[in-house]
Amino acid sequence: MAGQKKKQVRVTLIRSTIEGLKVHKDCVRGLGLRRLRHSVVLEDTPCVRGMINRVQHLLTVEEV
Repeated sequence: MAGQKKKQVRVTLIRSTIEGLKVHKDCVRGLGLRRLRHSVVLEDTPCVRGMINRVQHLLTVEEV
């Protein structure tokens, strides 16, 4: 396992969470996104993918 590079994704918030559902706001916050056009690089895990799928209409996702 040493030396293997883990898959990562870059997630960017492109739409506002104002007037969104509380669970959507919580998912965006859980992904580490704070404001519009803010990007974070995360490990591509099933947990992260689940949060991304829940709020996919607010995000852009690209593999790094």
